[in-house]
Amino acid sequence: MKVREIEIIENIKIGTGNPLLFIAGPCVIESHEHVFFMAEKLKKIFADYNMPFIFKSSFDKANRSTVNSYRGPGIDEGLEILVEIKKKYDIPILTDVHEISHIEKVAEVADIIQIPAFLCRQTDLLIEAGKTGKPVNIKKGQFMAPWNMIGLINKVRATNNSNIMVTERGVSFGYNNLVVDFRAFPIMRATGFPVIFDATHSLQLPGGQGDTTGGMSEYIPQLVRSAIACGVDGVFMEIHDNPSKALCDGPNMLSLERLDKLLQQIKKIEEICDWR
Repeated sequence: MKVREIEIIENIKIGTGNPLLFIAGPCVIESHEHVFFMAEKLKKIFADYNMPFIFKSSFDKANRSTVNSYRGPGIDEGLEILVEIKKKYDIPILTDVHEISHIEKVAEVADIIQIPAFLCRQTDLLIEAGKTGKPVNIKKGQFMAPWNMIGLINKVRATNNSNIMVTERGVSFGYNNLVVDFRAFPIMRATGFPVIFDATHSLQLPGGQGDTTGGMSEYIPQLVRSAIACGVDGVFMEIHDNPSKALCDGPNMLSLERLDKLLQQIKKIEEICDWR
């Protein structure tokens, strides 16, 4: 199944005929020093493998387990940091929006605007994101069937913006658990739009530790390898140099030291898969 080609920036495209796109970075901006450290390390690693890379980090995590959970530096400081990263390292940026009021400011900085999973059905948010003309990545809610994503795609398309990607991040399975239905990849690619696999959020255990989210990051390589073999256009991974000390989503983030080996495996799978 062929999907449309979307140009993120010059020389970085996603869709049929293009290499896998990687979106990676720490869940949230923890500090100026940390996020710059991660951006530098990740750019070098992906460049070593000649893999297209988009840097991701959030200025605000509005959906947290408790009111005391760390959310990030906020939109103004957070976007200033992301602008600095973009200029210093010459890398494109993805970050998410939670409110319509965020979109104008985010569109000035981000190369991709991301709609969080829990907000994926919010019509006004999708429409305002679409009006920017920027590529929009819609994360499939844990409550959504893959075939229903066409309705959300069409909300963005109503603004005459067809630069759309959709991301699979697992579906709720009982309480505090997510599973990935690999049928979702060909089903969503049948819409004609690129599909991304969010490997790290798919291994969350939402609220699994009571007042915090748990996760099973040990299974990231298995799910990534399977998704690429099944057929996706991009991979989304939240990565941290010390997940046990992360201020958000540590239990489901990939440790930076594990990335190199995983990319070696991905390269081999790409070489033998001709579905794209």
